[in-house]
Amino acid sequence: MTGRVLLVDDDEQMRSSTAQALELAGFAVEPLATGDEALALAGPGFAGVVVSDIRMPGMDGMTLLGRLHEVDPEIPVILVTGHAEVPLAVEAIRGGAYDFIEKPFVVQELATVIRRALDHRGLVLENRRLRAVAGKRDDVEARLPGRTQVMVDLRYRLRAIGASDADALIIGPTGAGKEVVARALHDISARAGRPFIAINCAALPESLIESELFGHEAGAFPGALRPRYGKFEHARGGTVLLDEIGSMPLELQAKLLRVLQERVITRLGSNDPVPLDVRFIAISKVDLAALVAQGAFREDLFWRLNVAVLHVPPLAARREDIPLLFLQLVRESAARHNIPEREVPAALLSGLAARDWPGNVRELRNLAERFVLGLEGAEPAPAPGAKLSDRVAEFERGLIAGAIAAHGGRLRPVYETLGISRKTLYEKMQKYALDRRLIIDAGDEGG
Repeated sequence: MTGRVLLVDDDEQMRSSTAQALELAGFAVEPLATGDEALALAGPGFAGVVVSDIRMPGMDGMTLLGRLHEVDPEIPVILVTGHAEVPLAVEAIRGGAYDFIEKPFVVQELATVIRRALDHRGLVLENRRLRAVAGKRDDVEARLPGRTQVMVDLRYRLRAIGASDADALIIGPTGAGKEVVARALHDISARAGRPFIAINCAALPESLIESELFGHEAGAFPGALRPRYGKFEHARGGTVLLDEIGSMPLELQAKLLRVLQERVITRLGSNDPVPLDVRFIAISKVDLAALVAQGAFREDLFWRLNVAVLHVPPLAARREDIPLLFLQLVRESAARHNIPEREVPAALLSGLAARDWPGNVRELRNLAERFVLGLEGAEPAPAPGAKLSDRVAEFERGLIAGAIAAHGGRLRPVYETLGISRKTLYEKMQKYALDRRLIIDAGDEGG
C-alpha cells in the first residue's frame, strides 16, 4: 500500500465503490460515513490524506476541513464537489484545502491527486522529524511542550529572562528537563551563535577543578608544560552552564562569586586578569537555601544567583501534559533511530498520566525509546502501596487526559470514546483539576 486515505462520504454506495477502486490503485482506504469519524483518526501525526464530500448531513466537508486544520493545519484535505459547488471548493482552496475534484470523476484522476498529497504530507512529517531531532533555535514551546499553567508560566519566564543578559538559576528535580531549559535560554539569547559550555561541578576532580575552569600558564604546577585556556575562556561571548552548582567546593565558590561580580578571571600561575564576557546559568536539584543553612553553600553566592530563577516542575505537577509529551518523545525517538513511527495505543496513553514518574521526563523518554524500539516491558508497572480509591481516581483521570491527547483536544470524540455525556466530561475534568484549555473546541458544540 502506498498511503493511508480517510474517505468520508455519507452515500454508502459511492463510498464503497470509490474505496474499492482506490484500494485497487494501491491505497490503504478507510471508508467513513461522518466527519466525526475522520476527526477521531486524524491526529497531529496522521500520515495520510483525507478525501471528503462537501455535501453531507451533520458535519459537511467545509466544516471538517476547518476542524482538521485546527488539529493540524498541514493535513491534506481533498474535497469532492458537485458542479454547482465549484466556487465553494475554490474558496476552500484559499482556506487551506489541498485540492478538489469535481463529480463525476475518474478514479485515476483522484488517485493522482491523492499521490501528490501523500508525497506532500510525507515531506511535512519528515521535516517535523528533522526539526524534532535538531530543535528549532527559538521554538520554546516545541522544546518545553505542555498546556498546564506551570508550563505556560515557565515558558513566559524563560522568554523574559532569555531576552536579557542576566545570569540565571534553574531549580528542579532530577530528570525534569533543567538542561533543556538552560539550552533554550542560550538559544533565544543574543549569545546563541557563541559557545555553550556545560560543566558538571560534581564530576570535576577537586585537584584539577581550578585549572579546568580558569586555565593555567606553563609551569603553574607539575605537568603543566604549556599554557591552557580554561572552560570559562572557551565560552567567551557565550554561555557557561554550571550543573550541580551545590556540589562546588566552598573555596571555589568564593572565586566564582568574584568572577560573577567582576567578570574577570586569572589563570593559575598568572597575575594578569583576563576580561570575561559570558553569561552564567547555574542548575541545582537541591534547595540551595537549605545548603546555605547547613553551611555547605555561600550565602553571598546564593543571593548573587537567586535573581533570575526558573523552577522546572516535576511530571507529577503537570499530569495532563504527559500523554502529549509522550507522543512528542515517541516522534523524536523514531526520528533519531530512523525507523517508522509506531501508533501509540490509546490504552497506553491513558495509563501514563495515572503513573508516578520519579525519574520525570527522563524516565518518560526512556519509556518512549523502549516503545519505539519494540522492547518488552514498555508499559510501566503499577505503583505499589496506593489506596484502591486513589488508584481508581488516578486511572480515571489518566483515561480522560489520554483520550483528550489522543483526539487532539476535540470535544465530541473524547466524550463519545469514553461513553459519557459532554456535561459529565466537564464535571470530571473539574473534579480532577484538568485544565479546560486542553479542549480546543469547547465553544463549538451545543450541549
